[in-house]
Order: sequence, then structure tokens, then C-alpha cells
Amino acid sequence: MEACVMEGATLRCGAVSGLSTVVNAVSLARLVMEKTPHIYLAFDGAEAFAREQGVETKDPSHFITQHNIERLRQAKEANRVQIDYPQPMKGHSPKEAQAPADDNNQTGTVGCVAIDAAGNLATATSTGGLVNKMAGRIGDTPVVGAGTYANSLCAVSATGKGEEIIRYTVVCDVVALMEHRGLPLRDAAARVVAGVPRGTVGLVAVSTAGEVCMVHNTTAMFRACATEAGHAEVGIWTDADDADGESVSVGL
Repeated sequence: MEACVMEGATLRCGAVSGLSTVVNAVSLARLVMEKTPHIYLAFDGAEAFAREQGVETKDPSHFITQHNIERLRQAKEANRVQIDYPQPMKGHSPKEAQAPADDNNQTGTVGCVAIDAAGNLATATSTGGLVNKMAGRIGDTPVVGAGTYANSLCAVSATGKGEEIIRYTVVCDVVALMEHRGLPLRDAAARVVAGVPRGTVGLVAVSTAGEVCMVHNTTAMFRACATEAGHAEVGIWTDADDADGESVSVGL
């Protein structure tokens, strides 16, 4: 498991990867940010730090389920690496009657972005990575600027194929377009996602102006947003009139 957390106002951040016993990886990432002079701890060092900090841990067997054993078996038989998501059952709904054009339509990464009453931004991302990945593989989630980033302009969290997100520096580019080109969040996010190979990325973001953006180039992306004023949205599929996902502006 791996995770990252970042504060926009201070640029403080913490990241961890290679975890096999920590129950909440993102909580450990926050402790790296708050309790160490470093940004990133991994594998044995991260596990040792978790024990020192007294965070909740479980035997690695706790995280192994029969469902995932079966998915790993199928991935090995197919000799492929796949994103960790529940495969839709055919016929469950009209949307699922046929297999999606890409197999990354329901990615397993969990990401969150937030803005408080003072305009401070933050982001956090956590993931188990890929099914049938090589030992030692690290994805985009804990890489600051690839899968997770926040500054005084916006906070962004990405999901999808980590190798593509790293290669295209997805969240960093969203921030850069806002900072150096003056683009609003919606336009910056749409441009970046459109420039990444289709079926590989989605993101959630919020700007200091209160604009909320949820955009993806996959068949679907589980997503939601809520405001103190009572506005709430939940989405899964791509809207029929929006082939590249959706982006919404919400007044906070």
C-alpha cells in the first residue's frame, strides 16, 4: 500500500509506500509530514516508523481476501498487470451490458481534496496499486507532483495507471497551467486529462476560488463532492453528452 498527503499553504507533505501491515497508509503519510524532517519513507523504513509511532497495524494476512486471490490468479493466467477495481457484471445495467472500451473504468485509488473556510487547500491519496505488479513497484500516488499535489492555487488527486500519470506529470501540469498560463481549474484539468492516453487517468481537484473539478478519460470514475452550503454530487459513469468525463463549478 502507498499514500501521500499535502498542505497547499505550507507545501508540507508526507508520503509512504511498500506497506504491508499498516491499516491506514494515509495516516502514516501524515505522520511523516508532521513528525519527520523527510517527505518520503518506504518499505522497511516506513514499517519501522509506523511501529515507532504506534499506528494501527495488522498481520499481512489481514489484507488478503479470497476475492483478491482470485483476481490475482486471473491476472497471472492472463500474464497481465491490471488496475485494482471490481470488474462489472455483464447485464447488471444497460451501461454494463458490454465490456468497457478500457479496463480501467473503476480504479481502486481513493483520493480527496478539500478547502476550508480560510481558503487553505489540502489533498490526500491512498492506493493498493496494481494487481500482479512486480515486487518493489511504486506508482504515482506517493510521488508528489505526479499523483498528488496542493499549493495556494489548487489541490489535486489523481487515479488511474500510475506509469502514465508519472510519465505525464498529471497533477503538476494542472497546477502549472493555472499558475503560468492563467487557466481556470476546469480548463487546466480538461487539457491535461485530454493529453494523456485514453482510459488511463482521472482526477479530482478544488481551487482556492472554490471551483470543484472531477474529470476522467476512462469509462467511469467513482466521484463525489459536498459543500458546507449543502450542495452534494455523486457520479460514476461518463455523462452521455460529455465524452471526456465531467467538470463542475461549485460555489463554496
